[in-house]
Amino acid sequence: MHIGIAGNIGCGKTTLTTMLSEHYGWTPKFESVTYNPYLEDYYKDIPRWSFNLEVYFLTQRFKDVLEIARSSDVIIQDRTLFEGVHIFVANNYAMGNLTERDYNTYMDLFSLMMSLVKEPDLLIYLRSSIPHLVSQIQKRGRDYEQSISIEYLTGLNERYEKWISDYRGRLLILDGDSLDFKNRPEDFSFITDKIDAELYGLF
Repeated sequence: MHIGIAGNIGCGKTTLTTMLSEHYGWTPKFESVTYNPYLEDYYKDIPRWSFNLEVYFLTQRFKDVLEIARSSDVIIQDRTLFEGVHIFVANNYAMGNLTERDYNTYMDLFSLMMSLVKEPDLLIYLRSSIPHLVSQIQKRGRDYEQSISIEYLTGLNERYEKWISDYRGRLLILDGDSLDFKNRPEDFSFITDKIDAELYGLF
């Protein structure tokens, strides 16, 4: 089984992925952030490095999805293959950070990959407002993230909402602004109850 955690930068995906994997005994699959060779350069010069960064992410996520498909474990994934395309690549293209040539090349590659992968069995979307995201990004203090603009985050949020509104797979939407699942056990229990209901028909 494949569980995907979706949401904008700073919404708490990695924390929730970790907590749910420990709670259920699921195998976590984390996004390639700490060792991505393009990420720091990308935030310094987004137009120059967008294509490189997005192809790297697509490659890593495709490897992850193929590994998940071959596994007999329940795997919970921090950000999905589909977000990279429908959110981040689409946003960079709309902002002029990807040329039409690079965008078309990327989408051709994605279309080929789509013939071999399927949607997660359950997608959990952490919906968060821009002020909440900014606060969380500042708190975790990653140097390369401090230059992210409000305009960039807003564009991503708008595309997340559009993607989620059109999503046809099994979906659970959580309010990231009001749920402090890291520090309030009752909030985490609320989330696990929702997941149990979706997966096992409980409650």
